[in-house]
Amino acid sequence: MYQVAYERTMPGRECNVEKNLERCGCTYPGCSRKGYCCDCLHYHWKNKELPGCLFPKDAEKTFDRSLEYFLEVWNEKIGKK
Repeated sequence: MYQVAYERTMPGRECNVEKNLERCGCTYPGCSRKGYCCDCLHYHWKNKELPGCLFPKDAEKTFDRSLEYFLEVWNEKIGKK
């Protein structure tokens, strides 16, 4: 489904799962969306979450993908309270 819509807006483009896997920071065991960034983003966003790749490595390992945790972690990293 996503592939068809993607090809309509960017003819000839394909999901490059192998390249995506090289930079995927998700450590969740058995994740069926690894390498499929569009599916991952849609899945997490519908749950008011963000994908693990947007979190620092230490925070990603908690598997807390909530927007609240994302803001907490990054505010701490950049020195805001």
